[in-house]
Amino acid sequence: MEISELFWNSSLESIKKGYEDVNNKLICLICGQSFEKGIVYHDQGVFYESEKYIKKHVNTEHDSVFDFLINMDKKYTGLTQTQKELLEYFYQGLSDQEIVKDKAGGSTSTVRSQRFSLREREKQAKVYLAILELLSDKNKEISKLVEIHRTATMVDERYVVTIQENENILKSQFGIDFKKKLVSMPKKEKNKIVVLRYVVSKFDESKKYIEKEVNEILKLFCDDYVTLRRYMIEYGFMDRTIDCKNYWVKK
Repeated sequence: MEISELFWNSSLESIKKGYEDVNNKLICLICGQSFEKGIVYHDQGVFYESEKYIKKHVNTEHDSVFDFLINMDKKYTGLTQTQKELLEYFYQGLSDQEIVKDKAGGSTSTVRSQRFSLREREKQAKVYLAILELLSDKNKEISKLVEIHRTATMVDERYVVTIQENENILKSQFGIDFKKKLVSMPKKEKNKIVVLRYVVSKFDESKKYIEKEVNEILKLFCDDYVTLRRYMIEYGFMDRTIDCKNYWVKK
């Protein structure tokens, strides 16, 4: 299973919970399903506010966050099969004697040694994490993420873009002076979203536009304004009336 960029960019606390709070949405870090904050969800005769519902979702659909994390690929956890098994025993709250009995072999001293080894590894992980966070703080403006627009139709790794990445993508698409037109819409999804975010910033959020006005603005960025207009709607940057007479920026 491929792990999303949102997962890797989430805090340790969010990973432990199994979900992240992004622009008024609670997003499951395991499957990507999102739940609108402030909405009441109904399931089997019971009503849940959004945070309780996503907790239920994580435990029902994915067993538990622990289960998901422990079963991640070794390249992410660094755990051997033996270590994984012992951690599962420890998570279940089994004593050293119960573990030895269940494994039908080994000794309690071996299990105790593994407990000690894992505690030492925890200390090392904390130090390593602190070092990396200090490094991140040193470069936080470069690594800071561009805010995801609240009306995005589907939030996933496509939307994870740093400020520096955003700037580089725009320059590659519109030139250093931002005067070049797009020959066509970028094929790469992340680049496409960066372009759409930039284009929508040129519209007045408080105004309603007729289609001709929208087209005139979009022509400044791309001759294929029809495709650009369609993407603005599909990706949740703009909305329109059913008869397509009026357009506006979604907020």
